[in-house]
Amino acid sequence: MKKIGIIDYGMGNLHSVENALRYIGAECFVSGDASQLVKADGYILPGVGAFPDAASRIEETGLADFIKESVRSKPLLGICLGMQLLFDSGFEFRQSKGLSLISGDVIMLKAGVNDKRYKIPHIGYNSIKTVNKSALLEGIEDGSFFYFVHSFMGVCKDRSQLAAVTDYGEEVTAVVCSGNVYGTQFHPEKSGKTGLKLLENFKNLL
Repeated sequence: MKKIGIIDYGMGNLHSVENALRYIGAECFVSGDASQLVKADGYILPGVGAFPDAASRIEETGLADFIKESVRSKPLLGICLGMQLLFDSGFEFRQSKGLSLISGDVIMLKAGVNDKRYKIPHIGYNSIKTVNKSALLEGIEDGSFFYFVHSFMGVCKDRSQLAAVTDYGEEVTAVVCSGNVYGTQFHPEKSGKTGLKLLENFKNLL
């Protein structure tokens, strides 16, 4: 059976992701060691916390180069902060360099500034709308709900890399994809049956 490597750089929601993958029958393991991760057939890059800290850790551990090399032939799914790290730059606290696997920047959500209905961080279930077809969203209907927890959002410079959006007082990137690179701003592992379906779709890409 093909294996999914969950990349551990010290800032991920590793065990929730691992439990969800095991629930759908995926073989997986957690590691921050490139010599072990290379044995996997695909990768998940989770993330919880601040962009600059995560970007620094991935760079310092050598995992940034490993990820960039791996996606030439193997699929990668970034989740939440892990998705944001796929972009060129992040602007949380200061400008930090991302992995440049998706073209664009990560900026703060703007909706809450002028409209008190929109709290920052955005926490809770929101529905998504497909922009461009993606294998990651196969069998998932428009209007399906996923669980979001974030204060920042990626903005795609190339709209062809934008797979789905959600509305939070503005258009918010929900799913990105480019070649072997996929990302979700929401947490599929915390999104019930629909989230498990998305993880199953990723498993089927291996």
